[in-house]
Amino acid sequence: MSAAVEVLRGRGAQYFLHCGDVGSEHILDYLAGLPAAFVWGNNDWDRAELQRYSEGLRITCYGTFGDFELDGKRFALIHGDDFKLKHRLLGEQRHDYLLLGHTHVPDDTRVGRVRCINPGALHRARQKTVALLDTATDELTFIPVQTG
Repeated sequence: MSAAVEVLRGRGAQYFLHCGDVGSEHILDYLAGLPAAFVWGNNDWDRAELQRYSEGLRITCYGTFGDFELDGKRFALIHGDDFKLKHRLLGEQRHDYLLLGHTHVPDDTRVGRVRCINPGALHRARQKTVALLDTATDELTFIPVQTG
C-alpha cells in the first residue's frame, strides 16, 4: 500500500479511492492526511472498528456503496462481490464510472454510458496494480506497483 500511494502521488493523483478489502487499520494509515474514501469488501471483518478508525483519520467510509461526484462526474464505488447491486447500477445507467475490485484483475469496460474500472489489486494478484483516472480527459492508466 505504501508503494501504491507513493506511485499514485508521484503521478499527480488528487483523490484516493479504495475498492474494499481494507483489512486492517494499518492500511488506512497510508491514506491518512490524503483526500480518500473506501468501501467494505468481503474480507473486511471488524467493520465497526475500521469505521471508527477511519473517522479519526478523516477518511470517508461509504459502507458497501459510495455514490458521489468528483470533477462533475458521477461515481459509484463498490467492492464488486454484491452482484445484484452491480447489475442494478449498470441497469440504471446513472453513473459515469463504476469502480470495483473483488476479482483482483485490472479491467476497463463500458456498459452503456457507464465505464467500469477495476484497478487490480495489491494482494493475491499475479501483478500488483493500481489505476489512475484523469477525469478531465477520461484517460485511464494501469500502473504496476513494485512491492517487497
